[in-house]
Amino acid sequence: MVKDLPRTSRSLPIALLRARERVMGPIRTMLSDAGITEQQWRVLRVLDEEGPQDPTRISEQACLLLPSLTRILQKLEDKALITRRRNPEDKRKQIVEISDAGRTVIEQNLDTSIVAAERIRAHLGAQDYERLLDLLNELDTIDQK
Repeated sequence: MVKDLPRTSRSLPIALLRARERVMGPIRTMLSDAGITEQQWRVLRVLDEEGPQDPTRISEQACLLLPSLTRILQKLEDKALITRRRNPEDKRKQIVEISDAGRTVIEQNLDTSIVAAERIRAHLGAQDYERLLDLLNELDTIDQK
């Protein structure tokens, strides 16, 4: 056993994975019933919140690699949940927008998503819930060097 290595119960990567699984369980059921993946849901949410945008921005906001996003966008377009068009300012780029059908998917599942979040908020308490979000967002500011 390595002395400096924390026990798995105190390992940040493992704790984050455990927490993710606990949080995503009810969401996965909801998404399965809706016929979309977690990644597709994230893209739809980003487009609904942020409006039409280019794929690079979507990949950043939805925490997806650009090559993966390309496949996800194709699936969402096949399901008529998004539309894509050429950027009028730069014909080499495209703009992606959520469709009315995509908004309907969000609207039909928003209550379930909110209930899942509220369950966690109630368990942790409002102050700790907000602090947890603040701390997790703070991790996103760490320099990767």
